Amino acid sequence: MTTGTRILVLNAGSSSLKYQLIDMLDGSRAAAGLVERIGEPAGRLAHTPRSGPGREELRFFPDHGAALTAVAAQLAADGLGLDSPELAAIGHRVVHGGRRFTEPTVITDEVLAEIRRLIPVAPLHNPANITGIEVARGLRPDLPQVAVFDTAFHATLPEHAARYAIDRAVADEHRVRRYGFHGTSHRYVSRATARLLGKDPAEVNVIVLHLGNGASASAVAGGVCVETSMGLTPLEGLVMGTRSGDIDPGVVFHLHRVGGLGIDEIDALLNRRSGLLGLCGDNDMREVVRRSQEGDAEARIAFDAYVHRLRKYLGAYYAVLGRVDAVAFTAGVGENSAPVREAACAGLDALGIAVDAELNSVRSDRPRIISPGYARVTVAVVPTDEELEIAQQAFALVHTAVE
Repeated sequence: MTTGTRILVLNAGSSSLKYQLIDMLDGSRAAAGLVERIGEPAGRLAHTPRSGPGREELRFFPDHGAALTAVAAQLAADGLGLDSPELAAIGHRVVHGGRRFTEPTVITDEVLAEIRRLIPVAPLHNPANITGIEVARGLRPDLPQVAVFDTAFHATLPEHAARYAIDRAVADEHRVRRYGFHGTSHRYVSRATARLLGKDPAEVNVIVLHLGNGASASAVAGGVCVETSMGLTPLEGLVMGTRSGDIDPGVVFHLHRVGGLGIDEIDALLNRRSGLLGLCGDNDMREVVRRSQEGDAEARIAFDAYVHRLRKYLGAYYAVLGRVDAVAFTAGVGENSAPVREAACAGLDALGIAVDAELNSVRSDRPRIISPGYARVTVAVVPTDEELEIAQQAFALVHTAVE
């Protein structure tokens, strides 16, 4: 029987491993950290305990197994080892769950095989997620391992929103449809926004703008996602740090037939050399804003293109929802860039959307309202907490299983 009250959350990337150990009694972090540059000579582990100074290891971590073993040693030094009876489960972020996985799921061999089968629709993410799962299962085979899927929150999209208008048989054969991503963040932020308004999520319609290096929007009606900007892959939608977002599919054919670019080259162009980076050479919004304010024409165009796409989605999702109670900005850019928030909401008074300049300029790690009192729609900055969301879902699942 699972009696522990702590969840270890793992987010495995291709060359990184983020982790947090969360105490579910109060949602506090017992420890957190990051292993980066796994497989490279100059690897780094940065560990932050609940109290006391942080610690750092600079050495070679040959693979994720070595990285997680080092993390376990750091946790053990704090008296929080992986063998602790207080550990209830390990929660794993898994990017793509397809149509099958719409809820947090205890990982079995069958589940792992299905996640592996989904690699063709998430080639950059699912393989790393699988590696993290396999390593964790090897270290603690007796402990429940729970997958929480980025796509799950968007599984409620109506069929007319999830379907692309292509031949149905072809789409079904190759599982081509809109899945959406960043779902863990959208779920957490939409509920946190309702709490900020003092209402039940079922009573609130929210447009969530998750703006980081990757960016996505969602329309959430009464706690249920009805539209989202990312699609089959995380490439669709908003302008991002290095991704193009929405683009005429004909551009791909043009670049191949006329430009002579191969499919892999076009893939790399649209995913890694586009967005803000492609427009002005910087994918850090802070630099884009700085350069723009100093008169750099390329940076200004990049900023304006970013905001223009954002405003298009704001208007579109307002139409989808019919009634909007709140617009919530979150993630690195959304939480920290006052110029982006101001520009995105400028001139939308007719929709009831406005930003108070003084409130918008305040920096805080707390949820806060930045719209004036007269605005019909609340505009808020709501810091996301994907790790806590994963921990809560994993904890609820393993405890329900033993009741």
